[in-house]
Amino acid sequence: MSLSIRDAQREFGAGVAYLNTATYGLPPRAAHEAMLAAERDRAAGLMEAGALDAAVTRSREAFAGLLGVPAGRVACGPQVSYFVGLVAASLPPGASVLVADGDFTSLLWPFAARDGLTVRSVPLERIAEEVRPGDDLVAVSAVQSADGRIAPLDDLIGAARAHGARILLDATQAAGWLPLPAGRVDWLVCGGYKWLLGPRGTCFLTGTPEALDALPAISAGWYAGADIWDSVYGLPARLAAGARRLDLSPAWQCWAGHAPALELLGRVGVQAIRDHDVALARRFRAALGLPPAGPGGESAIVAVAVPDGAAETLRAGGVIASVRAGRLRCSFHLTTTEADADKAAELLAPLLDRRAPGR
Repeated sequence: MSLSIRDAQREFGAGVAYLNTATYGLPPRAAHEAMLAAERDRAAGLMEAGALDAAVTRSREAFAGLLGVPAGRVACGPQVSYFVGLVAASLPPGASVLVADGDFTSLLWPFAARDGLTVRSVPLERIAEEVRPGDDLVAVSAVQSADGRIAPLDDLIGAARAHGARILLDATQAAGWLPLPAGRVDWLVCGGYKWLLGPRGTCFLTGTPEALDALPAISAGWYAGADIWDSVYGLPARLAAGARRLDLSPAWQCWAGHAPALELLGRVGVQAIRDHDVALARRFRAALGLPPAGPGGESAIVAVAVPDGAAETLRAGGVIASVRAGRLRCSFHLTTTEADADKAAELLAPLLDRRAPGR
């Protein structure tokens, strides 16, 4: 059953104007309670692993629904860098990787840390035109963590295909609010604790069958088995088919707390959430007299040059945002209201008036 933005917002209980989803998302009440219930069961000696395995399956299926991909092509793990490391390990010696300047290090460092790879970094706005013959992979965030800029995905996909390069898309700052071309990229990785409103400790990987098959299951354990509870002892390796062979053993309580959040997002719908988030960001920009979004499109993240101490001033006034790369980063999501955006702008406007010249 579908859910309106207004009705969905009743599922959250923050007592502040929360503009910090780009750091971590707020849980719906049902998700928060599910995670706490799992921990209470553990303390009481009543936790049942099978029931928590079901939460992993629910999360996998809900994420697949949000992205429009089959659940059999979704792997579950704890962190972005684990899945990116599998992609790095799959590349042959001498492979060339194209990345964007200043992208998040969990996407960059697995390639930079591996000997024998050439990693070339270019401005995000030029990444599509910088794809060259001989490039093996383009790895880029769909939305930049530092400032919310959106990658030129259509142009990039076209350029990569023209030159025979694969694409790894980090959707950690995008999935949950931005419609994504998940079926048109080779791999897509997404941390679950931001716009997907999960606890820290959940992450997803999806991709084309061919690209997933190219990844080595170098960290395979019992949870990657075809029959999980028949895979805990002995040889030979009995790996699952499809993406699940890349699963890592889950932090069960985290997945218990993620499944209801993903299901709520699915009931609201990514396009409706995108329209809501972007409208709030636009409202915030207009209230502060900021220029429109850049050429990559309107984002749910707005980065503002502010004097030192601005985040602390906002926090004292009941508005939560963060500072990244020297600017105040305000992120607008399902949990944010027009009143939240207006309150943030009202507190921030006097601080912008006091900025040093040229800042």
